Amino acid sequence: MNSSKNTAVWTTLVALGILFLGATACHKDHNSSAPPTLYDSLGGTAKVNDPAHPGTMVEKGYLGVRSVVDSAIFIIAADNQINGYFKVLLGEVTSGNTSGLQKLSANLSNFVATATGAKDYPYSGLSMTNAHNPTTNPRMTGKVDSQDFDEFVKDVAASATKNGVPANLITSLGKLLYSVESQVVQR
Repeated sequence: MNSSKNTAVWTTLVALGILFLGATACHKDHNSSAPPTLYDSLGGTAKVNDPAHPGTMVEKGYLGVRSVVDSAIFIIAADNQINGYFKVLLGEVTSGNTSGLQKLSANLSNFVATATGAKDYPYSGLSMTNAHNPTTNPRMTGKVDSQDFDEFVKDVAASATKNGVPANLITSLGKLLYSVESQVVQR
C-alpha cells in the first residue's frame, strides 16, 4: 500500500475513532447524572413509525436528524453559492436517478447521528477530508473554502429551524459542524 493510501486509511480510522470516542463519552448513562446528549435532545432512542418506510420503526432522534439532513440537502441544492459542488448529484436527480441522493442522505444522517450520540446508526463513509476532496471523491466537483463552509452551516441551520429544532440545539449542531471545518475546508 502506498503512503497516500496509508495516510487515507489512518485519517479515516482516526476520524472514526474521534467520532466513536466523542459519541461514547457523551452517551447518556441512565444510572448517572450525565447530561443528555444532543441526540437525546433530538428525540433519543425512543422508537417511532418511520414515515419514509411505512411499517418500520426508527429512533426518534435519528428521524429528527434525517429530517434536518434531507431538508438541508434540498436547501443546498437551491443555494447557488454552494450547489456547484454537487453537480454530479444534481445531474443524477435531474435525470431521475435518486440513488446518489439516498446514499448522501444515509451517510450524512449517520454521520450527524453518530456525532451527536447515537449508537445504532454507525457512520461508515469516507473521512471528512476524503469526502470533500475531488481527488478521492469524484462526486465533489471542487474543494470547499471557508465562505462556502459557512454557507453550508447556514443552510443546515435553516433546515433545522424549518424542522422545529430549538435554537439552543441548532447552536450545538453548528458547533458540531464547525468541529470538522478543518477537514472539510481544503482551499
